[in-house]
Amino acid sequence: MHATPANHTVFRTGQRRRLAALAVVLSPSFACGGPPFLTDDPEPVAVRHSEFYMFATLDRTRDDTQIQAPAVEFNTGVATNLQAHAIFPMQFAAPRNGPRAYGIGDTEFGVKYRFLQESAALPMAGVFPLLETPTGAADRDLGNGRAWVKLPLWLQKSWGPEDRPWTTYGGCGYACNRAPGQRNYPFGGWLLQKQLNETLSLAGELFVQGRNADTSGGFIIANAGGSCLLAENLSLLFSVGHSLAGDNHLIGYLGLYRTW
Repeated sequence: MHATPANHTVFRTGQRRRLAALAVVLSPSFACGGPPFLTDDPEPVAVRHSEFYMFATLDRTRDDTQIQAPAVEFNTGVATNLQAHAIFPMQFAAPRNGPRAYGIGDTEFGVKYRFLQESAALPMAGVFPLLETPTGAADRDLGNGRAWVKLPLWLQKSWGPEDRPWTTYGGCGYACNRAPGQRNYPFGGWLLQKQLNETLSLAGELFVQGRNADTSGGFIIANAGGSCLLAENLSLLFSVGHSLAGDNHLIGYLGLYRTW
């Protein structure tokens, strides 16, 4: 892209905000369901139980590379069918034409509420509203600059043997982001997962997102990954994906999961 210096400044500001916002979208909804996928599920952590993730994510485009590392996610069951959620990331931004930066990223808080239990005829259903708080420096590509929210609805159904089930989940939602250069947008995804044995499960998903900024378009991403049990209550999570249409993205997730 060729531009005058004044127009270049406008482009870089919009690009930074778009990429910072996308990094938030791709990280812990990435660590949702969820982790290591973008699509989430409606099942909350059981009451008086907790989950802890330590992870890293990658989102590489033609113009920028965004990495969250290290990042941590914490989920805990605070009541029946109700989970509290938080993510605290460190962010690395490496734009193609601009200075690199590393520091605190935007922090995510949320609650997952399951309002429908799975039955033989009906899927499980729940909502998972998320608040993204502007703890990262937007002028250094490390944050959005303003608080924004995501409002998804997720469904889930399982079948097959109890020790090696098939599970499918997904849904859709809407994000409201009023930061300069940003747009409200729809998103959604669907995933199919198979428990292969006592230690390994694999899954694939399709995730779709609408245009989220003045300088960007939407995208469709195909993603594949799984989890491997390393020890009692300790698992390795991994995934890698690439866009099929729209904006070009190479994404990845690698993390450790602990529950108690």
